[in-house]
Amino acid sequence: MTVRVERTFEFDAPPEDVWDFIADPEKRASPISVVSEFETTGEYTATWHVKLPIPVINRTIPIETEDVERRENEYVRFVGNASVMRVQGEHELEATETGSRLHNRFVVEGKVPGLERFFKRNLDDELDNIERAIREDLDR
Repeated sequence: MTVRVERTFEFDAPPEDVWDFIADPEKRASPISVVSEFETTGEYTATWHVKLPIPVINRTIPIETEDVERRENEYVRFVGNASVMRVQGEHELEATETGSRLHNRFVVEGKVPGLERFFKRNLDDELDNIERAIREDLDR
C-alpha cells in the first residue's frame, strides 16, 4: 500500500530563506519524530536511521536518501530506500506577494505489514513538525 500526503505552507519570508532549510537534508530530516540519527554520506546523500513503533520492526532501519532533483531556491525532490520502505519527498517553492509558498508532497511505499497504517496515521503530524521547524529556523 502507498500513503500520499500533500500540504502547502505560507511564509512571510522570501523563497531563498525557506530554501536554506529545505535544501539541507539534515534540516529536513531532523524534525521527523521517527528519525533517531542522521548522517551525511555525500553532497546530496544521507542515511536516516528510523525507529518505527511497529511490532514487526524491532530495530532501527537505515534509509539511504538522495536528492535526485534540485533547482536552486525553487525545488528539491529526494528519494529514500530501505529494506522495509521507499519514501519520496518533494518541496516546491514559489514567491508570493508577501513571501513564499511551499508545496510539500510525500509518498511512502511500505513493504511490511503495519507500515502503511503507521504512516497514514502519522505523516500529517510529521508535516506539522517540518512546518514548525521551518518557522523556527526563519525566526533565527
